[in-house]
Formats: sequence, C-alpha cells, structure tokens
Amino acid sequence: MKKVLFVCSQNRLRSPTAEQVFASYEGIETSSAGTNHDADNPVTSELLRWADLIFVMEPTHRRKLQQRFRSSLDGKRLVCLDIPDEFGFMDPGLIRLLQARVPKFLPRKRP
Repeated sequence: MKKVLFVCSQNRLRSPTAEQVFASYEGIETSSAGTNHDADNPVTSELLRWADLIFVMEPTHRRKLQQRFRSSLDGKRLVCLDIPDEFGFMDPGLIRLLQARVPKFLPRKRP
C-alpha cells in the first residue's frame, strides 16, 4: 500500500479534494495537509515521514516543505501539480485537473 500525501496552503480546498478523489484508488492510502500554520491540518514532520509520495499544488508549497522539513523529506518523491488556488472544494474543474495529472505517478490499477 503506497501512502500518498496531498499538500496545499490551507488544507481546505485543493488538497482535501485530491485526498477524497483518490481515497478509493486501488493500492494507495491518502491524506492531506496545508503548509500554513493555520491550515485545517498543518503539515508535520510525522506526516511527511508517513508518506511515500507527496503531491504539492504549487511550487511555493514545495519550497516551504524543503525549507521547514528538509530532514523529513529525505528520499521522498515530491511532485508539483501546478494547480492554482482558484477552485472550490470538489470543483469539477479541479477534479478534472487532478485526474489528468496524478494517476501517472500512482501504482497501476490491476485489471
């Protein structure tokens, strides 16, 4: 089981949407967090150590993680999805972007 973490700023719109969209995806376990201190679920070093694969929504999220949690990221794959903060929770446009950009990094579904 691959553990996948989705990260945005506040953990209110983009990353919780991604967590929910891929929660039933075969072969992975999902979670989400935010880089801001007042995020609904702030990123922690424990959460980063838990994850096998980390998706960030914007380059700024990657920079924040690398600056604050460098030792917890050792050997982790960090993928930037380049999804701007212009979508609501479970917005169909956001879901389409996630479905287009995320699966190629996930374990292949078995037939």
